This record gives sequence, C-alpha cells and structure tokens, in this order.
Amino acid sequence: MRRSFIPTREWQDARHKVGLQGELEAMAWLTAGGWQVEAHRFKLGRHDLDLVIRRGHTVAFVEVKTRSSSSFGSGVEAVRWRKQRIIARVAALWVLRHGRAGDEYRFDVIDLRRVGPGWELEHYPDAFRPPESLI
Repeated sequence: MRRSFIPTREWQDARHKVGLQGELEAMAWLTAGGWQVEAHRFKLGRHDLDLVIRRGHTVAFVEVKTRSSSSFGSGVEAVRWRKQRIIARVAALWVLRHGRAGDEYRFDVIDLRRVGPGWELEHYPDAFRPPESLI
C-alpha cells in the first residue's frame, strides 16, 4: 500500500508545519553562510534526511530539530543513537547516488527554538559520528 502525496498546504498536524518552517529557517541561515543545499527531505522509505548541504568538498547531513521551548531538552539531545543510525543509513544511500570523489562527510544538528516572533538557532557541526561501516 502506497501513501498518497499530500501538499503542505493541506497538512493537518501543526507539528509537521512547524518542522517544515524550521527546516526552511535553517536553509536560509545555512545558505547565507555560504552553504549550497543539495537536497531537502531526501527519502529512503519512510526515513529522510532533513537537509544535505555542501561547501566545497564538505558535505553535511543536517538533522533540524524545531522546538517551541526547551522544556523537553535541546534538539541535539533528541538525536540519540537510534536516530543517528537511521540518518547514517539514508546518508549512505545519498553518497552512493550523489557523492563525488574527494568529498568529506559529517553529521550536523541544528536546534531551533521559537523566541517571540522569531527563532533562536544553534548549529552543532560534526554533532555525531556513525559507525564507519555505515558511511
């Protein structure tokens, strides 16, 4: 059974809308910092990479965690070993399909928190390293 495509304007779950908004904020911040977006929501089955970005030969697989408060901890704390493993598996597929000779890879986390009308963004470059066999 395949799930049908639902346009973002028809999403019902507010968490999904906030998550997408956070990803767009992160993309804007990263591109302003000289990064090029290679992929947004690159999928492998039901799993995805939020962002794949490039600057020169450095490619970062970015998990974006959007929070309305810090009551339940930071976004980087939410990316535990199981999530890291899933991200690494999807990243390995991206590398097979789109990687280039000489590329270096890392795994970043961006933690976004709502602050009044705006956002507070914290970028954790090289936030974790998966087992070598995965990438």
